[in-house]
Amino acid sequence: QVRLVEAGGGSVQSGGSLKLSCSASRPVFGSCEMAWYRQATGKERELVSRISRDGATIHLHSAKGRFTISQDKPKNTMHLQMTSLKTYDTAVYYCAAEGCRFSATLRRADYWGQGTQVTVSS
Repeated sequence: QVRLVEAGGGSVQSGGSLKLSCSASRPVFGSCEMAWYRQATGKERELVSRISRDGATIHLHSAKGRFTISQDKPKNTMHLQMTSLKTYDTAVYYCAAEGCRFSATLRRADYWGQGTQVTVSS
């Protein structure tokens, strides 16, 4: 019921910054909790940041003070501003819409984007 497309990944040097975007095919804020996950090669997927339906945010401990999640409701877009990037931030970053319920008759569901690569070099 919703398609998510990430953009903004790339290669940067340690200490650099990137701003990721996640564009949804329909309004999602208020219907889903929106989140960013990442998965490094050979490692499990981990939650990076999440913004709830009421706007509350949480971050991976190592990302606190460096990453900022935000929403642009008119554009159905979520952003992740990343600063002071470190080599360990290298991963494929995924946008997720979680616990979505667009109709009272439908079961809540999760949706995922295809990911965008972030590579941080020393």
